[in-house]
Amino acid sequence: MRLPKLFSPAGLFLLAFVLRLIPVIAAFNLPIGLDDMFQYDMLGRSLATGEGYRWYAQPDLDLIRSYIDIDFIAPNYDPRGIETSFRAPAYPFLLAGVYTLSGLGSRLFAARLVNAALGALLAPMAYALARRLFPDDARVARFAGIALAVYPLLLIYPLALATENLFFPLVLGGLLALLRAAETQRGRDWLLAGAILGLATLTRSVIFAFAGLAGLWIWFGLRNFRGALLYGLAVLTLVLPWTIRNTLLEGQFTFVENSMGYNLHMGYHPQGSGTFQYGISLELLPYLDDGERNTLGTQLALDYIKQDPGRVPSLIASKLGYFFGLERRAISYFYTNNFFGPIPTVPLVVLFLLFTLPFPIIATLAAVSIPFVRFTRKHALMLLLLLAYILPHALLMAEDRFHLAILPVLAVYAGHAWSQRAQIRTAARASTPRLLAAGLLVALLWLNWGLELHRDSAKLAQLFGPDGNHAGFSY
Repeated sequence: MRLPKLFSPAGLFLLAFVLRLIPVIAAFNLPIGLDDMFQYDMLGRSLATGEGYRWYAQPDLDLIRSYIDIDFIAPNYDPRGIETSFRAPAYPFLLAGVYTLSGLGSRLFAARLVNAALGALLAPMAYALARRLFPDDARVARFAGIALAVYPLLLIYPLALATENLFFPLVLGGLLALLRAAETQRGRDWLLAGAILGLATLTRSVIFAFAGLAGLWIWFGLRNFRGALLYGLAVLTLVLPWTIRNTLLEGQFTFVENSMGYNLHMGYHPQGSGTFQYGISLELLPYLDDGERNTLGTQLALDYIKQDPGRVPSLIASKLGYFFGLERRAISYFYTNNFFGPIPTVPLVVLFLLFTLPFPIIATLAAVSIPFVRFTRKHALMLLLLLAYILPHALLMAEDRFHLAILPVLAVYAGHAWSQRAQIRTAARASTPRLLAAGLLVALLWLNWGLELHRDSAKLAQLFGPDGNHAGFSY
């Protein structure tokens, strides 16, 4: 049997899949460890056993109470669980399909295998995106494909029963489908692009802003009203049924997921900094009624803003900082909670750098590249994605893991900066505005990372200290 070439799409997928299989197999018996994972698993189990889209059944509530001393607020409680609109449905339905095939006993390993396959798709898809954006330079595609295949945090992401495992390939697939449809102008390609981004919206609704801007790009940028209409119909055909279901459930208009109030409360809390914080996250957890939780969270957030409106600009800046932050959270949490035991300082530093350096390298190269790229409709679509995806997180709540959705786009531009470094140096000498733009972007990124390390210097000292594996950092 002839093996595919390493730098071909098939070879990149095989490399990425094998690398992701290693932690999946090594963690064969690893249980669920985080709230989000537990919630998605509850929904998947409920669907697989025919109970509908419900969570927090009585056995799950009893299990939670053994870890968290909390009294849940649930009038008219049904022991089968609460019908919910809080989480978008696509990933729980995927889990339900996997659980139905694998059985509940081996469901976690089966789900992680599927996650690994989905994650491995990112490498050949990033390769394909680079070939469409920079068709004359295969080196850009190789850089992007390899970067996504070996990216350290993405290698362990399949262990998490997290919606990102489905969301990342859908966002990238939607981009590829839009670019293909723009080339062919065929109706079925516009429908496919809309269907993929509709599914992405059903996975994480934050992408809906980009889905809308993409429709405007088709209509006004490509001057294709028919394409925009077909694309929009496909998006709405996927999104509207679940929106109607949620609206009927809550008795008021409710979109794909009813989590905005929760996120606003977290993002503007007076003791918060705009990112996820464990203690604050528990304040609305007792409310099992999604409508009540959303209303209360929204009202509290508005109250916080009214009490101190001058704090909002600094919070937005803080959220942008967290969005582009270093990917330290996973390694810090698992090491300081003694998942691996003690690790000598030098190997621990190497492991820490292995997880934290790839994003600064890719983001820096992308920041250098973007100002020097010739502005075309294709590149305009990439900028629309960056704008439409980053802005909602700056207004609601941000974490460093959120930037992984745009990592394939950044990797493509990083590959362009590396491949065309000599040409960019020449262009920089000829164009001061572009040089200044690139310099400003790079300076802001590194200032953010420097401030982050300074802010958390005490925690880093604990992490690398003699008893760092028992420091017990919260997630």
